[in-house]
Amino acid sequence: MASSTKVESNGEDEALDDEEVEHFDDFTIASTWERFISEIEAVCRQWMADGPNNLLKKGSTQLEISTNLYKVKSDLKCDNKNYTMEYYFGNSNHGKVVDWELNLHELQLCFGVQEFLVIAPQSISGVILDSPEASKLLSAVAIALTNCSSFWPAFVPVHDPSRKAYIGIQNMGTTFTRRFEADRVGTQVPIKLMHLEGLYELFVSKFAYSSVDIPTNFFKVHFTMKLTFRILLSDDDDIRRADADMSESAQENAVGTHGKVQWDDDCPWSEWYSSEDPVKGFELIASWSEKMVESSLEMAELENSSPHEAKKWILFPILSPNITDSTMGNRVGFSTQLYLLIDALDMSFQAQFMEDFVSVENPGSDNLKSSTVVPPPTVIDRVLKELFHEGKKSPYFAKGEHRNSQAIKAAPVDSLFAQFCLHVLWFGNCNIRAIATLWVEFVREVRWCWEEVQPLPRMPISSSIDLSSCLINQKLQMLAICIERKHQSIEEFQDCLGSQDPESPRDEDDGSVSEDFSIMQTPGENFDGKCDSHLSSEDELESKANLLKDSTKSEDLITFTDQKSPDSMRRGSAGIVGNMMLLNSHQIMHAPFTQDVPLMTEDMHEERLQAVEAFGDSFDFSAQLEKDILSSDMSAFKAANPDGVFEDFIRWHSPGDWEEESGPKDEDLPDGSATETSKNNWRPRGHLSKRMSEHGNLWRQLWNDAPALPVSEQKSLLDPNREGEKILHYLETLRPHQLLEQMVCTSFKAAADTLSQTNYGGLKLMKTKMEQLYSTMASVLKFLQGNRLSAESEVIDDLRRLCVVFEHVEKLMALAASLHRKFSQAPRLSEVIFKDYFDFYLPRMGTGSSGSKFKTEFNKKQLVRSHERGVISSMFTPPTASQSWRKVLSMGNLFNGHEPMLREIVFSLRDRVNGNHYADSTPTAREEEIDTHRMYINGTANDLRIALSVTSCD
Repeated sequence: MASSTKVESNGEDEALDDEEVEHFDDFTIASTWERFISEIEAVCRQWMADGPNNLLKKGSTQLEISTNLYKVKSDLKCDNKNYTMEYYFGNSNHGKVVDWELNLHELQLCFGVQEFLVIAPQSISGVILDSPEASKLLSAVAIALTNCSSFWPAFVPVHDPSRKAYIGIQNMGTTFTRRFEADRVGTQVPIKLMHLEGLYELFVSKFAYSSVDIPTNFFKVHFTMKLTFRILLSDDDDIRRADADMSESAQENAVGTHGKVQWDDDCPWSEWYSSEDPVKGFELIASWSEKMVESSLEMAELENSSPHEAKKWILFPILSPNITDSTMGNRVGFSTQLYLLIDALDMSFQAQFMEDFVSVENPGSDNLKSSTVVPPPTVIDRVLKELFHEGKKSPYFAKGEHRNSQAIKAAPVDSLFAQFCLHVLWFGNCNIRAIATLWVEFVREVRWCWEEVQPLPRMPISSSIDLSSCLINQKLQMLAICIERKHQSIEEFQDCLGSQDPESPRDEDDGSVSEDFSIMQTPGENFDGKCDSHLSSEDELESKANLLKDSTKSEDLITFTDQKSPDSMRRGSAGIVGNMMLLNSHQIMHAPFTQDVPLMTEDMHEERLQAVEAFGDSFDFSAQLEKDILSSDMSAFKAANPDGVFEDFIRWHSPGDWEEESGPKDEDLPDGSATETSKNNWRPRGHLSKRMSEHGNLWRQLWNDAPALPVSEQKSLLDPNREGEKILHYLETLRPHQLLEQMVCTSFKAAADTLSQTNYGGLKLMKTKMEQLYSTMASVLKFLQGNRLSAESEVIDDLRRLCVVFEHVEKLMALAASLHRKFSQAPRLSEVIFKDYFDFYLPRMGTGSSGSKFKTEFNKKQLVRSHERGVISSMFTPPTASQSWRKVLSMGNLFNGHEPMLREIVFSLRDRVNGNHYADSTPTAREEEIDTHRMYINGTANDLRIALSVTSCD
């Protein structure tokens, strides 16, 4: 009780100088120290009554080092000094703490305790420098815990904070008391204590001459050890390259310079930037199982053992601070450049044409020039050379695109415009003036290709326009087709001039074949008549050869005797149309080769629809829009069917406008009799529909005016010269914000497609995150596809937030690629490490700044399985000559030539309490085994920390 304790108060019980005064001490009044003990006791009783579960509900703080360790604290005051008492506990306090359990508090590791108290002064240092004060404070806590019947160990930090010194005490009932002491040597460690033999003798000296009831000449010491090795991959690579440069300098002077190899040279983004390796290195923790040691000679043998003999390996990745920090722009990548492109989009509304941002006469150019930089002409020439001269090969768009990228209306990643956008991201600082300068030069280069009839690089030549891409890509694709058509017309003109030359040799066989085909063309495989007339010379010869071969099989259907006069010579036939026969002659109908439908870009389709909506749904007007196509088809039909009439054309081109009369149908007849029946039942019975029979029908007028010409002699429906000039005019007069809108969409898509080509070993979380990125981009970028963007629009802010999301995914992709490269032979480790980091980084995604609610350090460790040790061992390559010279090996247990960066040892001496006169009479107590002495050693060659706990019978 506090009232029965005798304490001397400061100054109250001292004798008065040279005065004899009657003095009376009232021991019923508690002293300051007694009140302090009572206050500690009250707090401890409250914590014990609440228990771990209630303390968790009352706002206890979880420690970052462990998910199963919490603390609560209370402020105390004694003699005008403020203290803080903290209680550390777990939500499951059953069982014994394992020595090398991961994520232990330093006091748990030093003294083997589970829950404990720490009382420290509220000062800057947080330690007690006065030894009497520390002893007094520890005594107060011990008395309070004894009054509470609590077995919690209590610790007080002492000495200098750098020493990490503690003193402590634990009441273990009426029998034992355990005392704790920890200190650190921060200077040069004695050579003897660098080795296991010396550390063993240090532990034995603590009890060999003490009055302990055990033999003094035979010690059964329990020993366990944990070694931590560290390998920094980038540093070792640099040192290794330096050694290689020194040893091979003579050869390099002869053959050239020695290039530095980056870790991501084979990654798809390496063409645009070099990323910092997110995995800087690894820490390997090798722990030995507990064993009995009886002499220092055994310790000397253990010092020569290899870490491969350790029972357990635990791997801890050392990640770059830039990847764990969620602050925007802390690393160079696509996301940072896309953010700059969004700023350029925001400024694009300040001018009407791109030349205005480059022109000196622009009123706002002074403000732009002061804040923006344009690279020199040499850089512009290099970019144009890469775009137009080094990209001549045809791109394979499907190869580099993600399957979810089709939802984004942008150019394919390998196309000319997409490559232009990717170059813009790294052109200068991606400001509006730099973009305008490069765009003007880009359009000039495109015009040069048009005027010189040179193929447009990185653009496929197909029979259709990809309307799912952006409008600029559609224009460039159509321009590439126009250049090809223009080139074909020039070649045909030159061939005509060559054929008129009398001295030019002529092959009689080729002439006869061409003459036969000018008279009649036989059936082919497809008879729909919608064939491409613009074939290459090789394709045309091959098709003619096939038709000539098939003609021998159809002599019963078509004969040369069917031709009655030279005026009815058949031209441009693609084959017969089933068993259909002409109305006015006993001849089978032939389907002609026809021209393709004119190619149109998205804006041309919209103009056409707007015209239809403006003039209504009139059939005549719709036919007027199609008159060029109709006229071409009619001319081709007349050439293939010289005796055909308008009704025959309708039966072939628009079967719905021909109404059959009752009678047997050819398709209902058995095989082999259709031809004969068609000849016997000629002529076909039927009539035109009502709309085709109207007076002044546009189709009939076109039929009357259409000449009989095969497609080879017709004027092309697509005028390449006119369409090409229209496309160039569009590119040269494009509004800046319209250009930037399409550039933003294409840049996001191209950057994402580039990242998606990374080989990351099929990590499911990374694959899912990429799919989510495409969905997010599609939902945000859709507002840029309808020219609905205006200045100061909220879409700009959404695009900046999209850049943040993109950066998170980019960081994850770099980590996934790095882990896959390092653990290609141990994929399980790459998966579990990436999953742990993904869970650690997930709360930061979608935010642009790090907050206190997130964990600041990634400290997840992974257990290495036996078959994976070879992969880890290969990372610890033997040190080079420079590394061996720099490092002085002072400790044993080397791992491929590397000494441990940290060695941790636990010595313990155990004894049973049975037979001891302090022991309880219960059988359980008599059989209990306790650590009478325990020493934890943590150190290196230049640092040694020792924690000792001794159990005594007090």
